[in-house]
Amino acid sequence: MDKLTPEQRHKNMQAVKNKDSKIECLLRHELWNRGLRYRKNVNSVFGHPDIAFIGKKVAVFCDSEFWHGYDWEKRKNDIKSNKEFWISKIERNIARDEEVNTYLTSHGWTVLRFWGKQIQKDAAGCADLIEEEVNRNG
Repeated sequence: MDKLTPEQRHKNMQAVKNKDSKIECLLRHELWNRGLRYRKNVNSVFGHPDIAFIGKKVAVFCDSEFWHGYDWEKRKNDIKSNKEFWISKIERNIARDEEVNTYLTSHGWTVLRFWGKQIQKDAAGCADLIEEEVNRNG
């Protein structure tokens, strides 16, 4: 049972960012400081990558653990309220991520995905991997 009223839940869900999240900003800051220039939240690229190097065909996604199903087989049992809705929604997100990876890869893109915790713990290491890929595709 949800402890919040439908109005409170609606307000909470509206506050969830889909652009310029903390993990995106952290990683972008690291890339910018290295002199790497990118486009952010690119609508013209399939899957709308959080960070894209268009000419190099490198797409970067910053995935939060909840919305993208980190360790999903264990974590889906933690959902207590509105289980059917949330499990369906997150499993669709996981499937969509795979569809995006497949599409972009088949069109010559390199797709890099990082979990939020990974970026928070080691933004420099994530940026190292991105920089390597951008240089490789140059």
